[in-house]
Amino acid sequence: MFNIETVKQIKIAYIGGGSKGWARSLMSDLALDERMSGMVALYDLDFEAALQNEAIGNLSGNGKWRYEAVSSLKKALSGADVTVISILPGTLDHMETDVHLPEQFGIYQSVGDTVGPGGIIRGLRAAPMFADIACAIRDYAPDSWVMNYTNPMSVCTRMLYKVFPDIKAFGCCHEVFGTQKLLCEMVKERLGLNVKQREDIKVNVLGINHFTWVTEASFRHIDLVPVFQEFAAQYAETGYEPSGESWRDSVFHSAHRVAFHLFETYGAIPAAGDRHLAEFFPAFYLKDPEKWKFHLTSVGYRKQESLRRKKETDHMIKQKQGAALKASGEEGVNMIAALLGLGDLMTNVNLPNEGQAANLPMGAIVETNAYITRNRVQPIFSGTLPKRLEMLANRHISNQEAVAEAGFTQDDSLAFQAFINDPLITLDRADAERLFREMLSCNQIGAR
Repeated sequence: MFNIETVKQIKIAYIGGGSKGWARSLMSDLALDERMSGMVALYDLDFEAALQNEAIGNLSGNGKWRYEAVSSLKKALSGADVTVISILPGTLDHMETDVHLPEQFGIYQSVGDTVGPGGIIRGLRAAPMFADIACAIRDYAPDSWVMNYTNPMSVCTRMLYKVFPDIKAFGCCHEVFGTQKLLCEMVKERLGLNVKQREDIKVNVLGINHFTWVTEASFRHIDLVPVFQEFAAQYAETGYEPSGESWRDSVFHSAHRVAFHLFETYGAIPAAGDRHLAEFFPAFYLKDPEKWKFHLTSVGYRKQESLRRKKETDHMIKQKQGAALKASGEEGVNMIAALLGLGDLMTNVNLPNEGQAANLPMGAIVETNAYITRNRVQPIFSGTLPKRLEMLANRHISNQEAVAEAGFTQDDSLAFQAFINDPLITLDRADAERLFREMLSCNQIGAR
């Protein structure tokens, strides 16, 4: 028997339930949490992958959670208290086109899932998928809280609201956490103080996903922005790497040189990794990633990782092994608990702008802090971006709105306008249109 004061029986619908990354993290975090129990309905277009996660999930933890692969969105969503969306819009072959076909035209991308030619085409693929998901949530789980982890975050979350305006959805991203961890390292090095956990660094977050900025930061009574100014100046040329670490250790690591340069340029602390930040500007950083000490993550690497995870999954099934019980560092489970009234939480989320980002367009999906409590996600007023950052953010917001509309209506003309408006598209119009058409063709998307 569970203590009813600490444990609530709930249903989680997991769309993308065959995931070998995010789903396993959720399994681990749910097993480690003592406040909740219930069932997780795993829906995936790859039903076999969902069945594998059913087996792994039911071997994880102490049996508080029951996992079940289901064959339809209706079965997954019916009765759901919380819906998690974590899908790959398309395939890794599609993503390979997103990232590497533009290289034939001299355009390089470090991630290719948010902005740039890759992010735009991925958004066009994702928009109709998220329209279908929104319709299903409206029909089968209209009161469910919806947590989206899928990129392009802004386009996908915007589509949910576009199709179902009363949806209770928000986008979740961990990039700000990395900035908080960097500030912890800075406090230790420059002030000689240990920060027990990244949450002890208080930040005012403002912007759009992966182009997010910290305009205020503190630890206890200490204003950290002036400290960061000195920190960034010290490591602007060399980059910052804690002792024993190297940006070359992982394709996802960097030495923060892009972030330091952007702080010196704009006066706000960038709150995303260098790989994401670099793509929001003309190819200033992307033309020489070695100089700036970050990676262009190839889709070939992602495919190798996918094969490794498939082998790992087969081994886990054969050995009847559950997910490793190790905290992921994500906040999804704490968010769910807060929504259930089991502990309030202040964190960063992506929501339609109701004024929390004062100088960004109303209704656009913006990322700011929010207070999560029982059955409520309340965005926190975060002030205004510096004017020069506002101008850059608005350009991308305009594109994201156009991509959501074009993906939903299959309007190639509108999609192309967003495509050529992206800062990474520096081609003449004829070459830009040729690249656009080739990418659409490879993805089998476009006007019907």
